[in-house]
Amino acid sequence: MKPFTYERATEAGAAVAAVSRAGAKFISGGTNLLDLMKLEIEKPAHLIDVNRLALDKIEALPDGGLRIGALVRNTDLAADERVKRDYAVLSRALLAGASGQLRNKATTAGNLLQRTRCPYFYDTNMPCNKRQPDSGCSAIGGFSRQHAIIGGSDACIATHPSDMAVAMRALDATVETVRPDGTTRTIAISEFHRLPGDTPDVETALEPGELITAVTLPKPLGGMQAYRKVRDRASYAFALVSVAAIVQRDGTGRVALGGVAHKPWRVEAAEAELPRGAKAVAARLLADARPTRENAFKLPLVERTLGAVLADARG
Repeated sequence: MKPFTYERATEAGAAVAAVSRAGAKFISGGTNLLDLMKLEIEKPAHLIDVNRLALDKIEALPDGGLRIGALVRNTDLAADERVKRDYAVLSRALLAGASGQLRNKATTAGNLLQRTRCPYFYDTNMPCNKRQPDSGCSAIGGFSRQHAIIGGSDACIATHPSDMAVAMRALDATVETVRPDGTTRTIAISEFHRLPGDTPDVETALEPGELITAVTLPKPLGGMQAYRKVRDRASYAFALVSVAAIVQRDGTGRVALGGVAHKPWRVEAAEAELPRGAKAVAARLLADARPTRENAFKLPLVERTLGAVLADARG
């Protein structure tokens, strides 16, 4: 690990001011960043610890929604009675996402900002456009079983690893931030994560030095909410395919996918097909899919996983 300096921030303005220095990064739970620092994939010269900021509360909003502080731990969010009752898809996604030890440390903002688990990204001996722009993508033409089947590019076919983000996409969450100049803004979760295009190293809509302060959920949708995750083993594994679904009594609803793209994948037009069944929805969701020979199995897996979720909803 490269040497670095460290400071604790106690106020959001001071934190974003401190991160403006060259090579600085925020740290909260550190469950992803510290691993990347040990491998020298991330090499910050300075860390700003934001754990003392007052961003660890879950608050009811006047419109019936919830505001989740950026530092709310995944364990606390999954266990919150309001989340379990009104946003069950989120609670279930969090519980499927990691072990108890990791959930106790991982934060809401950090979960959204996880970097890909592509093995070529983690292997510093291999070219990776996400790690070193314009060096090439080893996954294209390499071992690609875990990789994206849709939304990829000639520069990158990595997938986003977050389970929580898939549920947030189905719920139409909004990300609140503060910029280094002190101004604030909100970013729709649909716009927060980026597709790789020609710049897969630019993974979110955040500007340099911008700090996530909260995630807001709109008022509850009701309906049957489910999160189903298919993986190679029952624990400590990322999704091959995951489905976050909210299904109403009349058969309408929302569907978002994980494990198939560089960002949580949702196509609102496909949701009009929900009353017709999983095959019709999957066909619209994955209409532009470009799987490799090794991950083409994800196409029927999406349909079958969605079919199981819809069968549960009808039951």
